[in-house]
Amino acid sequence: MTVMNILEAVRDGLRQELKADPDVVLFGEDIGRNGGVFRTTDGLFDEFPGRVIDTPLAELGIVASAVGMAAYGMRPVVEIQFSGFVYGAMEQLISHAARLRNRTRGKFTCPMVLRAPYSGGIRALEHHSESMEAFYVHTQGLKVVIPSNPYDAKGLLIAAIRDPDPVIFLEPKRIYRAVKAEVPDGSYVVPLGRASILREGTDITVVSWGSMMKSVLDAATELQGKASIEVLDLRTLSPMDTASIIASVEKTGRLLVVSEEPRTCSVAGEILAQVAERAMLSLQAPPRRVTGFDTIMPLYKMENDYIPSKDKIMKAILDVVSY
Repeated sequence: MTVMNILEAVRDGLRQELKADPDVVLFGEDIGRNGGVFRTTDGLFDEFPGRVIDTPLAELGIVASAVGMAAYGMRPVVEIQFSGFVYGAMEQLISHAARLRNRTRGKFTCPMVLRAPYSGGIRALEHHSESMEAFYVHTQGLKVVIPSNPYDAKGLLIAAIRDPDPVIFLEPKRIYRAVKAEVPDGSYVVPLGRASILREGTDITVVSWGSMMKSVLDAATELQGKASIEVLDLRTLSPMDTASIIASVEKTGRLLVVSEEPRTCSVAGEILAQVAERAMLSLQAPPRRVTGFDTIMPLYKMENDYIPSKDKIMKAILDVVSY
């Protein structure tokens, strides 16, 4: 076991799969000699000659190349510098990567991974700070993964690389170096599509993912003695582990969903809808969500007003529990 942060765990996951499978290849903007904008791939260029490749700043070409390589039988892992730059490649991602299995009736699959730093909190520009995961969850055929801790980051990434279908792997950059944990040195898999209960409780279920998990856990710790809080880390947004959410809500009778995304048509809203449809009679209070706002991510001084804070989460928990 080695203590790692999320960035180091992602790098180690990539290293493990490069060693294990000669069909795995990495390419993207500045990921080679420079090791990526956050240095996530630092050292891999020299360690695996010819398999860690710098590309032009051309997101459409990067993803299109990955689709072709994956259909041919390779396992490309591409990095887009920030998730806000994926939009230039959405045509390939939606119309080809996500549809290849269905279009060929299973004759071909698209085992590619698209990695991208995502969400706010580092005072970057708006295209560098968005939380637009609902775009990708709404794309049938595309799996969506967002880790919140180093152990999950490595295991989920290895699972994503080995998966036969395309996976978008969003890395919450605010906690790249802020969260550390013991991570196994060897290869292991955290299965896609399964949520994780990080804290047991009986009064309320709080569901979240990515960088918001740290704020949720901090809020739960501070409210210890005032409410028994069950914390569920979704980890994979598509396919969503709805069964675990429903089971938890049936136990606690209350639900709060916390996310950084814009509120309208959000993944948080979908979770509330699923619970309303399948566990309405278990609810002791209206389900609630704490999210970002229906605006573009603001710059600099206002960024912390956009991102749900620990205090906002605590207030929402107490409001739902005391309903």
